[in-house]
Amino acid sequence: MVLQVVKYDVHPDKAEAYLAWAKTAIPRLLNVPGLVEFRGYRSVSGASQIVTTYEFADINAWSDWFYNEEIQKLTSERRTFTLNEISEIWGPSPMVPLPIRPGE
Repeated sequence: MVLQVVKYDVHPDKAEAYLAWAKTAIPRLLNVPGLVEFRGYRSVSGASQIVTTYEFADINAWSDWFYNEEIQKLTSERRTFTLNEISEIWGPSPMVPLPIRPGE
């Protein structure tokens, strides 16, 4: 599996517009083939920080998805509402190539 982690702050003056945009953006990104799972997280402190994770079967699936015209458009749109964006691509660990769950 390959994981893309995107962290950003929502611009304080654009919070409402961001929420309206996100409601339409999520279905659009889910319609592009290759994505296995999408998750979104907000800081428990209530800050405007957001982390999103995107999981793919492999780096080729991520590449095809990421460079899709719709994903590039969504990325550009998101950046109009956000600050301090950081994006990281993570691959499997040689020590833990598959998930380990308690009790297994």
